[in-house]
Amino acid sequence: MRDRKDGVLLKDPDPFHSIVPYIMPKRTESEVSITEYFDVTELNKYIKKRKKQGDNIKLFHCVCTAFSRTIYHRNKLNIFISGRRYYQRKDITLSFVAKQHFSDEAVETLMFLKVLPDMNLDDISRIILGDVDKARTSGTNDLDKTMEFVGKLPRPILELIFFIVRRLEYHGIVPESLKKGDPNYSTCLLSNLGSIKSASCYHHLSNYGTCSMMVTIGKMETNHLTGKDTLPMTFTIDERIADGFYFAKSLRIVKYILANPETLLEKISDPIPSDLFD
Repeated sequence: MRDRKDGVLLKDPDPFHSIVPYIMPKRTESEVSITEYFDVTELNKYIKKRKKQGDNIKLFHCVCTAFSRTIYHRNKLNIFISGRRYYQRKDITLSFVAKQHFSDEAVETLMFLKVLPDMNLDDISRIILGDVDKARTSGTNDLDKTMEFVGKLPRPILELIFFIVRRLEYHGIVPESLKKGDPNYSTCLLSNLGSIKSASCYHHLSNYGTCSMMVTIGKMETNHLTGKDTLPMTFTIDERIADGFYFAKSLRIVKYILANPETLLEKISDPIPSDLFD
């Protein structure tokens, strides 16, 4: 029993969690999903204010920042199960898909963001904008090139490759070159469906890789009676990594940050108000 390059082995889990990976060995059979609505009224005002100042802050950047800070302070959200064992992921990593342009035929590019403790909204926004612009200009990235090459191989060879990769993953020895930039090895995979005017929806997890959380972000809605803006998001999480009580408390942090946009300029590692957990 040993650590991995991307995670620290969690030794001696409680009796229940020690047997759960044997009862439910697949991530896709351990999913729980919930749709929550977040008040982003003040956040929209903040984004408009920043745009008047010449900053290209997006709603998606704010969501990524809120999630990153929540995960930092609720580290069970950054646990993954591989080879029937629990690991604490060493880094906070977010992944998402960027289209080169909004059309049916547009190429999709996979993006991967590593979040550091001293980052804030401005840092995360700058990185996302830079990576997306680079991908749209070049039309691809290293992972896209790898998938293009591998995807052209004959089916028997592909089946053999992925059989070997899954066995390597079971033992925690997948080469870094295969995991680098792969969203299946991120903390959380996000899908910004609101950018294409779509509602949030349930999205499955994958048995490939180590990603334990999937989030879809829907189209923002405005209540014309109250004037409140709400953002629907659907979460799909591997229930083996924590219990519902832990997840519910974690959502309070996301709601707090999005409702109080001034906190987005604080560092990811800055303390969270303790009364959120009362």
